[in-house]
Amino acid sequence: MPVRPVDHGIFAASGAGAARAGYFGGGQISGGTRQTKVEKFAFPDETRTALSTGLAVATNSLAAMANWGTAGYFAGGYDAGAATDAVDKFAFADDSRSTLGTGLSADTYIPTGMANSGTAGYIGGGTGGAAYFTTVDKFAFSDDSRTTLGTGLSAATGGAGGMANSGTAGYFAGGSSYPNYYTTVDKFAFPGDGRSTLGTGLSVGRDGLTGMANSGTAGYYGGGYKSGGPTQSVVDKFAFSDDSRTVLGTGLSSARNFQGGAANSGVAGYYAGGSGYETTIDKFAFSDDSRTTLGTGLASGTGYLAGMANQV
Repeated sequence: MPVRPVDHGIFAASGAGAARAGYFGGGQISGGTRQTKVEKFAFPDETRTALSTGLAVATNSLAAMANWGTAGYFAGGYDAGAATDAVDKFAFADDSRSTLGTGLSADTYIPTGMANSGTAGYIGGGTGGAAYFTTVDKFAFSDDSRTTLGTGLSAATGGAGGMANSGTAGYFAGGSSYPNYYTTVDKFAFPGDGRSTLGTGLSVGRDGLTGMANSGTAGYYGGGYKSGGPTQSVVDKFAFSDDSRTVLGTGLSSARNFQGGAANSGVAGYYAGGSGYETTIDKFAFSDDSRTTLGTGLASGTGYLAGMANQV
């Protein structure tokens, strides 16, 4: 059966001005209640605050992307029982929210996002409920205008993972279109957006995985659900120098899918929440890929959320 949102399964005060921080937004808590909350984790001390203004509408199974130093975006998802095309924009200067006049090209849930910071963000795949999409929508950060790439994903998928080596290429990995679960990693070269498919894909075909990246060095895909189960704790690492894949010796602290991911390039990446309605935030130090778990996690156990970060 198709993956449905209900089935699988922070930091200085807001308004303090742009600073390195991760943002985790939307999702649902145990019992299925969708969320508008956006929690912010300041990277210097990993303290958590909740933004005074959250998403415009309670939404789960959404995607996120960010233009470092300027704004982050939460896009699509499941809103009041139906897929949505809405895109909420949070200005990093004061964490204020606006909603783009032009949303996604279709109502979409379980899409994924990545960005070429300073230039454009991309939202790919997902489903409207009746069919899965190959579509990749591109939002120019200069004016938030949307175009749709002539070449989309190599397969129609939902629940893929996205991450990017800003300035060089972005990657969409895995996902499913029931009963198929993919190991495929599609690479989109910046700025021309030409697509190729990596010779080495994921170590396990799965959906509900989450990407984050140490831009300039490597990208990571954590968790997910493989055909027939079980839910995964695996973290695959792709070196940007040659796109080679290794599997971290230490994976997530528990098996889960549909987490939020955020990264502080050069320092550490974070995986937050996920199926099972976890509050846990796992931190992977980029110096040696060692994992710790933050003392302060999400305010409540949340799955099907999205994450993005201001890295400058």
